[in-house]
Amino acid sequence: MRAVAIQRFGDPSGMAVIDVPSPVPGAGQVIVGVEAIGVGGVDAMIRRGTVSATYRFPVGMIPGSEVAGCVIAVGAGVDDSWIGRRVWAFTGGGGGYAEHAVARVDDVVALPEALTSIDAVSLGSAGPVAHFALEHAHFRAGDSVLMRGAAGSIGIAAVELAAQAGASLVAVTTSSPERGERLRELGATHVLDRSGRGDSSAPATVDVILDVIGGPEVPAFVDRLAPNGRMVVAGMVAGPIPVDFGARLLNSFQLSRSFATFSLDTVADDAKARVRSAQFEAATRGELHPVVHDVLPLEQAAEAHRQMDDGRVFGRIVLTPGKG
Repeated sequence: MRAVAIQRFGDPSGMAVIDVPSPVPGAGQVIVGVEAIGVGGVDAMIRRGTVSATYRFPVGMIPGSEVAGCVIAVGAGVDDSWIGRRVWAFTGGGGGYAEHAVARVDDVVALPEALTSIDAVSLGSAGPVAHFALEHAHFRAGDSVLMRGAAGSIGIAAVELAAQAGASLVAVTTSSPERGERLRELGATHVLDRSGRGDSSAPATVDVILDVIGGPEVPAFVDRLAPNGRMVVAGMVAGPIPVDFGARLLNSFQLSRSFATFSLDTVADDAKARVRSAQFEAATRGELHPVVHDVLPLEQAAEAHRQMDDGRVFGRIVLTPGKG
């Protein structure tokens, strides 16, 4: 089968299309005939080598963690009724940029008939991250929310979910007024630039900050928390957080601010599946909106990553293995 491998960590030119044997399902696993592949921020971090020292990703690995398509084979202990069903699947730390992908059956969710595979990989990972990150922040109706990095698929989902759940306001950071207008259509009330400025009507502090950017500016956003405010970092596409950022929290000790990280890995499989299925159904009713920036053939995975590195993506880029 065809797949895309990282043959050199760094810029996207280190990615190449290769031919490899199709995977064979182990016990508790399924093989998905891939129709759509979500290109995520974690994929870019792995390809750049940002996290290779910590997680020891090998040269030659196939990136990609979410796919959608039809189950074509199952391993021992998996009900044969999965074969032929359209599904979304989480493939773990890699393996998704391929014509066939292997996943644990516990990481597979059946798709509604009305939801396309392309839309499924635009929402399947991002939607649950947004949902559980808001939950981790103890978000409740009436809270004010700031979404840092709102133009990505997680940010878009968080904006919609917070607005629908009764946030008193939803501020967003993004790179352009045009993106800001699109985010307003999805529920944002205040549009800020990447530094958190640009709207004089936006409040100086908020109750909840969700951050998928990370990097050196995190301490400045800690200062934007209201008394008893909660900041949750669910991604670090801009790199690691300064080691001394906690000084900002201690310097405002009497404001009882709090900070947390969040990973979907800490959520039980059944809870993730329940929320993911509900969000897929909501998308078919037009209540949630998978936003697809572009659809490219698998062979153009490097171009997809170039667009991500250049900050050109609004929503999610999707790869399709069909030749083209």
